[in-house]
Amino acid sequence: MPSTTLTRRKYDHRLRDLVRSAGDISHATQMGIPRSTAQGWLAANQTEVVTFEVANMDLILLQREVLVLRKRIESLVALLRLTVVLLKVTGTSLNYARLSDGYSKELLLRAIERSRTALPLRAILRVLRLSRSRYHSWKREEECSLKDMPSCPRSSPQQLTYEEVKTIREMVTSDEYRHVPTATLAILAQRLGTVFASPTTWFRLVRLYKWRRPRLRVHPAKPKVGIRAYAPNEIWHVDTTILRLLNSTRAYVHAVIDNFSRRILAWEVSASFDTGITAKILLSAARRPLESKPTLLVDGGVENYNGAVDELVDSGLLRRLLAQTDISISNSLIESWWDYSSHCTFAVSGCSNSPG
Repeated sequence: MPSTTLTRRKYDHRLRDLVRSAGDISHATQMGIPRSTAQGWLAANQTEVVTFEVANMDLILLQREVLVLRKRIESLVALLRLTVVLLKVTGTSLNYARLSDGYSKELLLRAIERSRTALPLRAILRVLRLSRSRYHSWKREEECSLKDMPSCPRSSPQQLTYEEVKTIREMVTSDEYRHVPTATLAILAQRLGTVFASPTTWFRLVRLYKWRRPRLRVHPAKPKVGIRAYAPNEIWHVDTTILRLLNSTRAYVHAVIDNFSRRILAWEVSASFDTGITAKILLSAARRPLESKPTLLVDGGVENYNGAVDELVDSGLLRRLLAQTDISISNSLIESWWDYSSHCTFAVSGCSNSPG
């Protein structure tokens, strides 16, 4: 099968220059060149041709020119390296800086166009730290005006300005409005007269620029671990709870628990609420030999603050602290034990996990 690829014919450039200088295509047609090709030579612009005679220079002159050019390139590369490092160190960037003067923008665009003959546009913008969108925006506005207040009519009259977007960002990321939802924040901005934009626009800008709303806790985080003792009889917890028995009667249970060993030191059950039982079980727990004065952690109940308990504290037998008042720790250790023991019934048969 014969090939369908056409071979493009090439002609001597001197014959083409002769046709152009004489303005007559007969010289070309006499040598078998198609008339359409010769007519195209007359219509096309003249291109510069480098012949072998021009390149056939003296070898010494060529080597000298190469050395001069190499030295000049080394100097330019050194200057460029210093400029790039200086821009990085000083943090100079056009991404967050505005050039309000139109003449400055014209000089920058003119320098970019002159540099495009030697460097690609991507490399030039990377050195200047100028985004492509901003560069092309300046190119579009070059015919009209490059100032921040253009004389051309706005193509989008409802488009937000730079100051309005900046105000939205400040309100979204502000700690002052962290408790206000974004939709409500848009309405608040309209009432304050700062930005007139819909909540949909606010949500779009938050997603586009990835702004983060402050989520700081108003109250401090609660401790994961409560108070802990490092030796027996260092910290005691005392409390009273009410248990409903199977026969619908109530039992008042008083108990003292050691923080270190988690052992019930003394306890008593009564059919009525008696405030003097707390002092009684504390004396029962203190009959064991104590190496130091225990710290008694209590809540604000009347069974813990009465004359009998006050006498024990005044005697120096123990030291009393009010939970969540004198200290920030709660009396949760004995209360959590009550939650466990509430599943048992202190009847005549008792409970398998009775105190002690």
